[in-house]
Amino acid sequence: MNAMEIEYSGGVAAAGGTTETDIDLSSRGRDNHQQAAMYLVWEDLSVVLPNFGNGHSRRLLDGLTGFAEPGRIMAIMGPSGSGKSTLLDSLAGRLSGNVVMTGNVLLNGKRKRLDYGVAAYVTQEDLLLGTLSVRETITYSALLRLPTTLSKQEMDEIVEATIMEMGLRDCADGLVGNWHIRSISGGEKKRLSIALEILTRPRLLFLDEPTSGLDSASAFFVIQTLRNIALDGRTVISSIHQPSSEVFALFDDLFLLSGGLTAYFGPATMAVEFFDKAGFPCPSRRNPSDHFLRCINSGFDQVTNNLMGSRRIHDSDPLMNIPIAKINATLVDKYRTSEFATRAKARIREISSIEGLIVESRRGSQAKWWKQLSVLTCRSFKNMSRDVGYYWVRIGIYVTLSICVGSIFFDVGTNFTAILARGACGGFVAGFMTFMSIGGFPSFLEEMKVFYKERLNGYYGVGVYVMSNLLSSFPFLALMSIATATIVYYMVKFRPEFPSYLYFCLDLLSCIATVESAMMIVASLVPNFLMGVTIGAGYLAIMMMTSGFFRSLPDLPKPLWRYPISYINYGAWGLQGAYKNDMIGLEFDSFISDGTKLKGEFILKSMLGVPLSHSKWWDLAAIVCLLVSFRLIFFAVLKLKERASPYVRTFYTKRTLKHLNKRPSFRKAASFPSKRQQPLHPLSAQEGLNSPLHY
Repeated sequence: MNAMEIEYSGGVAAAGGTTETDIDLSSRGRDNHQQAAMYLVWEDLSVVLPNFGNGHSRRLLDGLTGFAEPGRIMAIMGPSGSGKSTLLDSLAGRLSGNVVMTGNVLLNGKRKRLDYGVAAYVTQEDLLLGTLSVRETITYSALLRLPTTLSKQEMDEIVEATIMEMGLRDCADGLVGNWHIRSISGGEKKRLSIALEILTRPRLLFLDEPTSGLDSASAFFVIQTLRNIALDGRTVISSIHQPSSEVFALFDDLFLLSGGLTAYFGPATMAVEFFDKAGFPCPSRRNPSDHFLRCINSGFDQVTNNLMGSRRIHDSDPLMNIPIAKINATLVDKYRTSEFATRAKARIREISSIEGLIVESRRGSQAKWWKQLSVLTCRSFKNMSRDVGYYWVRIGIYVTLSICVGSIFFDVGTNFTAILARGACGGFVAGFMTFMSIGGFPSFLEEMKVFYKERLNGYYGVGVYVMSNLLSSFPFLALMSIATATIVYYMVKFRPEFPSYLYFCLDLLSCIATVESAMMIVASLVPNFLMGVTIGAGYLAIMMMTSGFFRSLPDLPKPLWRYPISYINYGAWGLQGAYKNDMIGLEFDSFISDGTKLKGEFILKSMLGVPLSHSKWWDLAAIVCLLVSFRLIFFAVLKLKERASPYVRTFYTKRTLKHLNKRPSFRKAASFPSKRQQPLHPLSAQEGLNSPLHY
């Protein structure tokens, strides 16, 4: 029986090879029922980076066909820029929004969305919270995803076993690290990222260069662990850059890419034979993976020719006498007509005919939502408390500015000049003090990156994240507001009554919380820090201009600025409430000596343009309504990006293909046309194979 025809027999063959580190799901209590195996098939898969100008569009992938089976681990190999990460992103449905995909990608014979928990994906970038230790990171991930019915002891055993599997025991209590915390090494971060995804033993696992940054020994043990996971009935697909011979021997299947084309696909053990028959045999003492990459990496042909022409290098290797581009083209042509391509298409037909395959619809997490909310709130609070730049720096600046404001307006009094002084002080606190919430943008964006990664891998839902973010940040916002309000209030000596002081604290707290919510909305819409700060600063500037401090509310132009901007402006409601809280019931000296006292109500109406038709508590209620509305908008934005992105990609793909097909240079025959009797559709039209737009 050919190696390509070997089928997984339900994990029986793997049972005898289980080691101490090969922890089975049943022994951990994660699965109590038999789950369906996952067969992944892709046919005539192409990815194009369109160029709408005068240049040519770039084909990142061109007519790829292949499959991945449970019980086997596949390596995607190729030189840098050959399309390894693009192929993985295409299969996992996580391509960026500026490319166009065509072809068929089927999971167990059906088009199925692979994100949000169906498949796990370990990306090249290690997106981790730097303030947590390795053990804490894995523990929180386990609590978020494993069944709530597991006891604490069982949960701890799973975490410790995972730490041992990835060789993280020595750094288990070390912090992951960020800009101000000394971190674990890059290789340890990579192993931690893998540990988080193998924790639940996903049925389908993608890994993008999991051995990058690892030494040869660590790389071997990591791939060995992944192989054990595959032998447990899972489907594992991994891109890998340049494995050692020992690591290469652990892979069952090999997909060799060169310039977006298939140079070889089949059993890894048969690749040497294919190259031998193609006329490029692998020397006996050379690492097979090194030989394969040398045969298909044509990026240095010109450099090699120049060096050989100047006689600076002398090599008896026959490959040096043949342009790599020619070898590459020969391999691609040989594979198209080889028995391996024929077997691949035959095996795809066999997989399509397998009956009884089901596509699981379960999400990535098995924990209850209330459990996820409590765990995520606890984790976020710990991250915020340990990250100096998240809130502590801002709290320090708030306290410093409060002392400055208090000393400038110290014991402001009730003379005529105090009227403007009180207004200026209230305007600074309600407007400029809240402006500093923009300083949290770096931390907001880092947290959003972690959220997007965890959301795509099915850790938790959008609603849980939005609620946990609000709950975990509230203590810091309260501390910031109370400290600021207390210093300013008693240094300026606004009013001696405690209810007035309490209102001042609540007014500032609600304003800051509303601004934080608005900044989270901006952070969810922008791709980087610079754009976030620019848009956030512009938004806050508009809010300050229409708050009633620079120009009274009745004098604002009625279209747009008065209606509706001032009514959805937290600053306008906050400033009105602060003015009422301070001036109602007070009397101020007249501009003329021995003149009639000026009542606070008169000043509010005639000088500051503050309406007295409603209580200050209604102003506070309006800010709270804005706070709730902004949080709901934040939730809606995140959900809309999930739901709308498939339709956006469908529209973009159709329009782009229509445009590109008008170009003669683009209309060419597929390099490896599929002979399946089913129509090909844009991936964006297939259910769930549309990646969310990247941010």
